[in-house]
Amino acid sequence: MALAGSVGAAAGDERSDLDLYVYAREPLSLEERAAVARAAGHAPTRLEIGNEAFEPGDEWVDGSSGVHLDVMFRAPAFIEAEVERVLSRCQARVGYSTCFWWNVLRSEPLFDRSGWYAALRRQAGVPYPEALRRAVVAKNHPLLRGALSSFLAQLERAVARRDAPTVCHRVAALLASAFDVLFALNRVPHPGEKRLLVWAEALCPLRPQGLAEQVTALLAASAPPSAGAVERASALLDDLDALLGAEGLLPQRRVGA
Repeated sequence: MALAGSVGAAAGDERSDLDLYVYAREPLSLEERAAVARAAGHAPTRLEIGNEAFEPGDEWVDGSSGVHLDVMFRAPAFIEAEVERVLSRCQARVGYSTCFWWNVLRSEPLFDRSGWYAALRRQAGVPYPEALRRAVVAKNHPLLRGALSSFLAQLERAVARRDAPTVCHRVAALLASAFDVLFALNRVPHPGEKRLLVWAEALCPLRPQGLAEQVTALLAASAPPSAGAVERASALLDDLDALLGAEGLLPQRRVGA
C-alpha cells in the first residue's frame, strides 16, 4: 500500500483527499473492500464501493475527520509495465506520458511486506532518458499545431463556429500536450493533471516567460469563444517552440509527396 497524490508528494492542502494505492496480485471482493472501508472510516458519511470509471477503486468520507479517502486497486504487473514502457521502451502518449512514473517516484510506501514496491521505486529512480524526452516531443508536438487536424487547427474552426464546448475541449487537449512537452523538455516526469502551473514553476527552469499569465489569458479568451483564444494559444506555442529549438528538440515538419 502506498500514499500518493498531492499528500504523498508533500503538496497537499486542506482540500486534498488521501490517495491510497493497494497493489495485490489477486483482486479483493467488493464485500471485503466494503468491510475495510466501514472499519476504517469511522462511520463514513458517504461510501462508494466498486468505482470503475478510471481505475478500480473505492471512496469514502471519514465520519470523524471529514477526510475524503480515494483507494485505488492495481495489479503489480500493471505498474511494472508502465514503468517499463517509459524507462526501457521510451514510449510516449498524447498528454501525461510519464505520470505513472511520477506516481511511483512520489508515492510514500505504507506497507511493503516483500520489498517489491521499494525495488520498483529503485528501478524508477533513474535520470530522464534522452530517448524518452525526444519521444514525448515527437508524439505531442505535431498535434499542437503542425498536423492538419492539430489541436490549434481544431480550436480555430471551433472558434469560427462559436462552438463553446469544442473550444473548451480543444484548449484542454492543447494544454495537456503542451505541458507533456514542457515537462519532457525539462527532464521531469509528468506530475498529473492538477497544479500544473505550480509544478512547472517549481520544476521547470525552461518554460515560456509569463507561463501562468499566458495560460490564464488563453482560458479567459476561450469562454465565451473569441479569436483571442487562437492568438493566445499561438503565442504560447511560439514560446514553447523557441525553447525546443534551443535544445535541438524541435521536430521537422513532414512534407507530403
